[in-house]
Amino acid sequence: MFDWVAYLWGLAAVVLMALAAWPVSVVKHDVSIVDSLWSLMFLAATLVYLTMLPDTGTRAMLVLFLVTAWAVRLSVHITLRNRGHGEDPRYQAIRQRNEPGFAVKSLYLVFGLQAVLAWIISLPLLPALASPMPIGTFDYLGIALWTAGMVFETVGDHQLSRFKSHPVNRGKVMDRGLWRYTRHPNYFGEFLIWWGFYLLALGAGAWWSIVAPLLITFLLLRVSGVALLERDIMARRPNYAGYIRRTNAFFPGPPRKPTAAVTNHGETVP
Repeated sequence: MFDWVAYLWGLAAVVLMALAAWPVSVVKHDVSIVDSLWSLMFLAATLVYLTMLPDTGTRAMLVLFLVTAWAVRLSVHITLRNRGHGEDPRYQAIRQRNEPGFAVKSLYLVFGLQAVLAWIISLPLLPALASPMPIGTFDYLGIALWTAGMVFETVGDHQLSRFKSHPVNRGKVMDRGLWRYTRHPNYFGEFLIWWGFYLLALGAGAWWSIVAPLLITFLLLRVSGVALLERDIMARRPNYAGYIRRTNAFFPGPPRKPTAAVTNHGETVP
């Protein structure tokens, strides 16, 4: 039976985290700090769920380890990446659209929304933590999917950070390593990680928690992930269009050969 009390306490935990971070963003004039908080919301919810549950098994310790490893790595990476760069351009655009009064509006437009989304997406974690059922096939598949996701996310982030650290690459498009096969290996990794968590919940019999990985997939593809990021990049880097033509947007695949264009003289050029 689903523990609604524990689930609601998880909501309280993530909302309190958002409320605590919001005044810091007002003082710093930078709501980008919510990105560092995002993964930690899931860790907080997981810890609350564990505290509320009367009994747990092997799967609970496995889920706790996986959530902690993912959440801490992602939060540290985002914090280091954003340090000294000011507010993310995507949040700057949101700020401009919602002035005057964005400092107050950001409480619900950014921090409140992120907290509620994190709470909904954490849904598979609770039944996975609560189930006394032994580890089975779905759990092993979930671990494999989570591991593949962590590799894509971690390696992709590292490759991009190293690329950006060289001044000679300023203004250039990263199209090496994993970025040669997908324009967003980190988002693809996030996709795999959450479907991995769902398989752990499925192993506990919680098939109905599929709403969570479907939601994160939609967000990654259509809302705050690929779609929003690429609109921002296209505005700043015209040569990104060529990268789009030859590289898959999300699911990895071999690079496509550039199509030939016909000149006014009837000649073809790459």
